[in-house]
Amino acid sequence: MAIEVNEKTFLIVGTGAIACLFAARLAAVGANVVVLGNWKEGLQALRDSGVRLTGSDGSEKSYPVQVITRAQETSGVRFALVLVKSYMTARAASQLADCLAADGLALTLQNGAGNYESLVKVLGARRVAFGVTTTGATLLQPGWVRQSGEGLISLGAHPALTPMAGWLREAGFVIEDAPDTTALLWGKLVINAAINPLSALLRVPNGELLKRTTAHSLMKAAAREAAAVAIAQGIRLPFPDPVVAAESTARRTADNTSSMLQDVQRGAVTEIDAICGVIVQAGEHYNIPTPINRTFWQLVKALSG
Repeated sequence: MAIEVNEKTFLIVGTGAIACLFAARLAAVGANVVVLGNWKEGLQALRDSGVRLTGSDGSEKSYPVQVITRAQETSGVRFALVLVKSYMTARAASQLADCLAADGLALTLQNGAGNYESLVKVLGARRVAFGVTTTGATLLQPGWVRQSGEGLISLGAHPALTPMAGWLREAGFVIEDAPDTTALLWGKLVINAAINPLSALLRVPNGELLKRTTAHSLMKAAAREAAAVAIAQGIRLPFPDPVVAAESTARRTADNTSSMLQDVQRGAVTEIDAICGVIVQAGEHYNIPTPINRTFWQLVKALSG
């Protein structure tokens, strides 16, 4: 049976921690949330119990969502959030081609580089918007997420983004406009490179990186390297000091288990290629040394053989 779509429908592509967080908070303000994914355990949990959200205050609530495994089960979607891992973006793009309305909009808030371009290649620039978020979330069980710090959603300029941004604000997310999408992307890469791989390698929550002297030093070095690569490309980062930006994010999401650590714990593929890998390759092109990011890249890849 096809899923009925209306003006309140939000399609969320993905079933991980951030996808569940957005599903819960949008459903809480009256959105008709449809989740598209392929993780069997996650989808079954969402069918059985809805999406479960544990707030930062310890409160817990469940919100009903609709679940589909094939994009053809719905059509005419106006609002879509792409929240899958970078290596799954091409598949998400082909799925959205089957169900996104001609005047619909897909917003990517994913980690890593190249996601926007992959979506635009299939859907066209008119139907794709770009943003980043520093909001933290930890998946406790399939379909059950704990919010781990209220971050920021920075949105690139797009003429059709206003209605979707309004829904996100109503759901309690903090929104800012950031028209320079390249600066936005590299700002997130700097922060991700400083926090995600190190937290995954040490198997600690984000805030612990600030408490361990050596870990803190490595985090700062990774942030500086990534920022140097951005500056070499003429990119003006959305913050004056990359170290302060990374530290601030780690502090705001202190209790959060990073998405990369969650992947490592589940034995899943990580996004290290789209984060440290991209930084190292760009550094080689511009003759900027990136030894810390290279080591993080290699070590995280070594975790999976």
